[in-house]
Amino acid sequence: MAGLATSFGSGAMTNSFAELAHSKCLFVIGSNTTVAHPMVGMRLIEGRRNGGRLIVADPRRTALAKLADIHLRLRPGTDVPLINGLMHIICEHGWQNSNFISTRTENFEELHDSLRQWTPKYVADVTGVPQDMLLRAAELYARSEASAIVYCLGITQHRCGVNNVRSLANLAMLCGQVGRAYTGVNPLRGQNNVQGACDMGGLPNYYPGYQKVEDCAARAKFEAAWGCTLPARNGLTTIEMMHALHDGHIKAMIIMGENPVVSDPDAGHAAEALSRAEFLLCLDIFPTPTTELAHMVLPGASFAESEGTFTNSERRVQRVRQAIPPLAGRTNSQIIAALSRRLGHVMPNDEPCDIFDEMCALTPIMAGMSHARLDTQSLCWPCPHQEHPGTPILHQTGFTRGRGLFAAIPHVPPAELPDEEYPFLLSTGMRHAHYLTGTMTRRCGILERELPELTADIAPADARRLNIREGARMRLTSRRGSIVSRMHITDSVPEGVIFAPLHFAEAMVNLLTCPALDPVSKTPEYKISAIRLEKV
Repeated sequence: MAGLATSFGSGAMTNSFAELAHSKCLFVIGSNTTVAHPMVGMRLIEGRRNGGRLIVADPRRTALAKLADIHLRLRPGTDVPLINGLMHIICEHGWQNSNFISTRTENFEELHDSLRQWTPKYVADVTGVPQDMLLRAAELYARSEASAIVYCLGITQHRCGVNNVRSLANLAMLCGQVGRAYTGVNPLRGQNNVQGACDMGGLPNYYPGYQKVEDCAARAKFEAAWGCTLPARNGLTTIEMMHALHDGHIKAMIIMGENPVVSDPDAGHAAEALSRAEFLLCLDIFPTPTTELAHMVLPGASFAESEGTFTNSERRVQRVRQAIPPLAGRTNSQIIAALSRRLGHVMPNDEPCDIFDEMCALTPIMAGMSHARLDTQSLCWPCPHQEHPGTPILHQTGFTRGRGLFAAIPHVPPAELPDEEYPFLLSTGMRHAHYLTGTMTRRCGILERELPELTADIAPADARRLNIREGARMRLTSRRGSIVSRMHITDSVPEGVIFAPLHFAEAMVNLLTCPALDPVSKTPEYKISAIRLEKV
């Protein structure tokens, strides 16, 4: 969000999922879409069948990469050099959209000057992508009638994640591939209501509707509505909270629907931090390794027991209707309101429609929404008034910030690269059978039968060199921890790279991952850690 908000003024997906099936060119980078977002993956496949050209930039040969017209198999951590190299080629051949640049953007000269060093030969040396493929990809994206960029955690989960996103924004603006149907810069959110959580202020620096905490007028508005005094400074991100808890600056914590003992980088540090809490309260629907550390666990309500709205990646707000009463007797909002009252702030135990009315009254981008409207249609924000139809496509006549902002983006290497002691690069992600930390999917017998334990991918050449057979158990060790995994020999990973999923609490891959953070977003560098392999 931080990258797009800086470049465009808004940090959300610019277009809709349905448009992907009609784009003339789809540039997918840092996303194993058919596995992590299968419904969006189907849109991409539909777009390919409809004649759209597909470019996939990924170190791994994923199922989507096998369908691509061009697979840019870049070295992990070289996304900015790749994107800068594509823009260098586009400018050298005059394929940029000069009218869009002059009328809709600013600071192009700084970007243009910075691109001189990123020649095809230099970029090929840095990224490992052949020069002819760079040329083909640059021409295809720039000269297509409508090109869309799709990206996910393979772009953001780096210590230069914000730079990666801003580079993609540069590319879209350079070619005028934003603000129109079937184009845009389209980040895929990690879960079904991540966008809604951000929209409603689940961020340390924003109130609902992306109104800044440090904005005195915004703060005064929420203070008047909520009847309290609010802090004038930004809060902490998840990772910063864990450090503060570890160091004793935070004494108590509430964790709701989250499993940081498995999901946080350097997970051993997260577990140690949580064990130091004077009081840890968890609200969840299943026991997890995190709830095992809690002093108290409250039973959460699942989606089937809840009433309200979900907002997906395309900013589409949709009604969710309660199917069964809460099994534990209270909804999540009722639990939060009860906790608030016991902590001294009287929060009304409102019905979901009342809560949503408050959201719309205080959030200009949703001012035209209501449960009554959402009962008959879903709406994409911004939707500023009751007669407004919603906005599936952002930035059609101007960017949220006015003019789109170009920036020269330097290459920031990964914080930790392989060396003699730790000669392999570990990258993490998901498998098709399970989801995130496996809290729900590993309780499903069919899915557990499909993938009952951790397997890590290794290239055939590496397996031969180390005399590793298919299914062999190996110890994976980083500077932070060690786990045991069965090995799967596959050409989907390049030599020197090990891929492992994060779903298994009994073999937590995040015990190994690098805790380096992006300086702006504080996102951890999950995608690149140095490890070694040892036979068990």
